Amino acid sequence: MDSFIFVLNLIMKSGKVLLGLLAGLATGAVIGVLLAPDKGSETRKKFVKKGDDLSDNIKQKFNNFIDNLAKKGKESEENPENAESSPSSSETQK
Repeated sequence: MDSFIFVLNLIMKSGKVLLGLLAGLATGAVIGVLLAPDKGSETRKKFVKKGDDLSDNIKQKFNNFIDNLAKKGKESEENPENAESSPSSSETQK
């Protein structure tokens, strides 16, 4: 149960970071398009290409995140004693 809560907290924190990252990227892209010196058709082509690149990048990062999450979940199932918080080094030295 503790590993489930850990995974849930990890997903929630990662989701907030990802949302902030996406908002920043979108804002930067819009400002870049608005300030671009190219004509409209060229700017739209660049915008579509950047959007496609961003989409591919997000998909790749999301898949990596899910793979790492699954790996950690599997490791915690195989080694339940490692899934719980271990004592700090100061406590083990006592």
